[in-house]
Amino acid sequence: MDPCYNHTSAQKRLDFPLQLLVGSFLVILIMITLCGNIIVCLAVTLDRRLRSLTNCIIVSLAITDLLLGLLVLPFSAYYELAKEWPFSSVLCNIYTSLDVMLCTASILNLLMISLDRYFAVTTPLRYRQLVTPSRVAVGLVVIWTVSLMVSFLPIHLGWNTNGTAVQNTGPACHKQCTLAVNPVYGLVDALLTFYIPLVVMCVTYYKILRIAREQAKRINHTWGSSPTPPMAREHKATVTLAVVLGAFIVCWFPYFTVFTYRGVWGDGRVEGTPMSIVLWLGYANSALNPILYGTLNRDFRVAYQHLLRCWRTGHLRNSHLPPLQKGQPRDRQGQGRQEGKPLKLEVRNKKGTLLTDGALKR
Repeated sequence: MDPCYNHTSAQKRLDFPLQLLVGSFLVILIMITLCGNIIVCLAVTLDRRLRSLTNCIIVSLAITDLLLGLLVLPFSAYYELAKEWPFSSVLCNIYTSLDVMLCTASILNLLMISLDRYFAVTTPLRYRQLVTPSRVAVGLVVIWTVSLMVSFLPIHLGWNTNGTAVQNTGPACHKQCTLAVNPVYGLVDALLTFYIPLVVMCVTYYKILRIAREQAKRINHTWGSSPTPPMAREHKATVTLAVVLGAFIVCWFPYFTVFTYRGVWGDGRVEGTPMSIVLWLGYANSALNPILYGTLNRDFRVAYQHLLRCWRTGHLRNSHLPPLQKGQPRDRQGQGRQEGKPLKLEVRNKKGTLLTDGALKR
């Protein structure tokens, strides 16, 4: 069967006012995706408080979303507005492969983050032995290997079409760029890249929240009104990532529902207006993640504010922040109590006795 499914005519273009409105929305979404994920990478790189194994995975997620915004979304926006593909079929298949690969890597990064949080909360004493830099590196290699195997390999070998032909290479593919999906590829891709990770993430976060609830009762009973202990900070990070997971489900579940139905039980045509809407809803998840970090995670929020101040003053190169003391109390505005106080002069006499400001004045 023709891998273009006998598409002999281009899709109908949008009216100019609607095209202008949709184009403006897509440009804004792309800019938010690019700027937000760049800020995440800079925040973790420049702020020593954010340098942890968990945030290394978050940087991997941000880089994935950034590449999606650079290499995929501009082409998707143009194709959405023009309803035709002016480039070659080779570039079309590369673009389609990048789309599948980066979306898959983004989802698997979220899966890896949920597993990291699971070990941090359920086995806090053995966390450093279980989650090591080498294991995180192996996990990232596995993520990108799986992403490559479900994207470039089947698309360029024609495993995703009904037959042996590579998609978008037939005579009926003029100015078309579509993703062909046969039942086997549709089922395998949906299971590996969405449904299995979704089930694992839901199970891990359910267990995390159940344990966190029990530990929160003990923490409140033990610490009382004392400053927030490190374990409570872990729970705040877990809640943040749980919200990220919820946003991921809202954004990607409609797309994979339609994708699975059309690929496995339908005609394999993964295109059209309904598919475009749910696909761009999934793309929006890449723009939403940095906003969620900045809204729900205090350390990311402080780092974002510092980066924005440095950008305004032009001192980004000197933007390294000193690490906060973990037990440092904070006032109601969330600022350290030492903040805003004048520096005290410390001078010692020949005997080594510390002379205070008052002694110096006398």
